[in-house]
Amino acid sequence: MPDRQPAQPRTAPRTGLPRRIAAAALALVLAVTTGSPQPAAAQGQPKLPIVRDAETEALLKDYMTPVLKAAGLAKQNVEVTLINDRNFNAFVADGRRIFVFLGTLVEAKNPNEVIGVLAHETGHIAGGHLARMRQQLAAAQTVSIVAFLLSLGAVAAGAASGSARDTNLGGALGGIMTGPQEMIRRSLLSYQRGEEQAADRAAITYLHATHQSPKGMLDTFRRLSDQSLFISRGVDPYTLSHPLPRERISQLEELVAKSPYKDARDPAELQLRHDLMRAKIIGYFDRADTVARRYPLSDTSLPARYARAISAYRFKQVREAIAQIDGLIATQPNNPYFHELKGQALLESARPAEAIAPLRRAVALAPNANLIRIMLGQALVATGDKAHAEEAIRELSRALTRETLAADGYRQLAIAYGRKGDIANADLASAQAAFAGGEFQTARHLAARAKTRFANGSPGWLKADDIENYKPPKLDGRS
Repeated sequence: MPDRQPAQPRTAPRTGLPRRIAAAALALVLAVTTGSPQPAAAQGQPKLPIVRDAETEALLKDYMTPVLKAAGLAKQNVEVTLINDRNFNAFVADGRRIFVFLGTLVEAKNPNEVIGVLAHETGHIAGGHLARMRQQLAAAQTVSIVAFLLSLGAVAAGAASGSARDTNLGGALGGIMTGPQEMIRRSLLSYQRGEEQAADRAAITYLHATHQSPKGMLDTFRRLSDQSLFISRGVDPYTLSHPLPRERISQLEELVAKSPYKDARDPAELQLRHDLMRAKIIGYFDRADTVARRYPLSDTSLPARYARAISAYRFKQVREAIAQIDGLIATQPNNPYFHELKGQALLESARPAEAIAPLRRAVALAPNANLIRIMLGQALVATGDKAHAEEAIRELSRALTRETLAADGYRQLAIAYGRKGDIANADLASAQAAFAGGEFQTARHLAARAKTRFANGSPGWLKADDIENYKPPKLDGRS
C-alpha cells in the first residue's frame, strides 16, 4: 500500500450515493489499482528462518541435478533453500528457488520421497505456473474493479429511484460485491488446483526420464492425505487450492502403476547420505534426550554415531564429541563433513588453532563447499596470528565470490585485511558485510571512506562506489 492514502475529492461524484460511501468507494478503487505489497520484513513479519549447511545443500543439489536436466532447466541455476521448520512442506516463491522445510527431510525415509517433492516443485517452475498465477491475479483484479464499479451503478440506481434507504446502502453494496468476489476466488482456486495436478504429472515425467520411481512421491502424498483427511470431509471442493487428497492419490496411483520404474530403488550410497543428513538435522536441532532416544547407544550405525557426536558437541561435551568424531573419520576418512564437524567443534570451543587442520582437510575433500571455506577463514582469523592473515584472505575471498551475501564472511575478511594493514580493503569488506546484512546506511558510510583510500577507478574503488550509490527499493514498491 502507498505510504498515505490519496486525497479524497471535496465533493462526491454525482451518483446519488452519500459522500461517505462514494469517498470510501474511491479510496478502495485507488488502493486496488495503485497499491503494491510490501516486503514481509517491512510489514513487521519475521524473516524466513533460513538454514545453511554444506552437506545438506550438496545432497539436495545431487537430488535436483537430473530432475532439472529432464525438465530443461539445467542452465537456470535453480537453488534449494532450507527453512528451519519441522513441518512437512515445500514451495516455490519465484522461478529459481525451491524452499524446503527441514521437517520434509527428516520425515522422508528415503531419497526418492524428497526427489518426488522436488520434482513436483520443479514442475511448477518449468510450467511457468508462478508467472501465469500473477496474470490470473491481475485479471482477477481487473474483474474485481469492474464488478465493484458495476455494483456502485446498481446501488446508485436504487438510491436514485428512492428504493434504497441510506441505512441499507452498506448492506446492499456488500451483498452485491459478495457474488463477484466469491466467483473470482473460486476461479482462482480452481486454476491453482489445475496447476497442482499439472505439476504432479510433470514430476512423474521427470522421474521417468531419470529412471527413478514415482513411488516415493505417492508415499509422500499418501502421508499428507492421512494427515489432512479429517479436514477434507464435508468441505466444498471448490474452496480448496489443492485437489482433494482422495482425488490426488487416486490419480497418482494410476500413474505409478503404469510406471516402468515403480520398483526402482535408491542406490545404497545415496540412501546412506540421506540417512546421515537426517541424523545431522536431528543432532543439531533436537534435545539431547530426544537424540538419545532416537539413536540409542545400541544403534552402532554410522548415522546414529553421527547424531550422537553432534549432540555431544552441542551440549558442551567436547572431549567426548571429538573422540566420537575421530571414530567417524576413521570409518570414512574421505568424508569432508566429518572433518568439518571436528573443525567446527574445536573452533566453537575456543580452540581455533586446532580447528585449522581438519577444516583444511574438509576443504581439500570438498573444494566447492564455500561454507566450509568460510569457516576455515574464520578459524585462521580467530588464532590472532598475523602469519595466517594471507591464507585467511585467500580462502575468504575465494568463497565470497560465490557466497556474496555471507555477511559473517565479509566481517572475517575485514579483520584479516586489517591485521595485514590493508585498511582500504578492510573498509571495503566492512561495507560489503553491512550491505549483505541490509544495513545500507552503514554500508554507504564505510564505502565512502573506502573510496578515499583506493585509486580512482580501481577495482576496489568501483566496488565501493557501487555500494555508496546503491538505492534500495522503496517499501511501497515505487522506484
